[in-house]
Amino acid sequence: MSDTKTQPTGQAVTDFIAAVQPLSKREDAHTLDQLFRDVTGFQPAMWGPSIIGYGRYHYRYDSRREGDFLATGFSPRKARHSIYIMPGYADFGDILARLGKHKMGKSCLYVNKLADIDRDVLAELIRAGLRELDKTWKVRPS
Repeated sequence: MSDTKTQPTGQAVTDFIAAVQPLSKREDAHTLDQLFRDVTGFQPAMWGPSIIGYGRYHYRYDSRREGDFLATGFSPRKARHSIYIMPGYADFGDILARLGKHKMGKSCLYVNKLADIDRDVLAELIRAGLRELDKTWKVRPS
């Protein structure tokens, strides 16, 4: 039984990106989409109304709570991009130190614009996050 509120929607990722405003965020979203596709090898899927996810995993906790969630992805928000690097508990400090201008949440990275960060380092971070996640929960295509 899944308790996860954020679920795949079936909405077309290309349609979602085409509607992103402002234009600069839309252009960044196209770039991020290609980067995530290249790094993960996964096709994207919409999760909820605004998250583009790449890959998924099934989790089951000792509390019996279980469900599916995106393995990695992003959401092109107006103020800043939210980049989901799972799992949030891993220490990626050495990579983050080389990334560029960003802020961190528990398992989320906030970036105002892609020009502020090193995309090669972001690719490294995405790969590291997926490797770490796959140690606990098997990552599979979306």
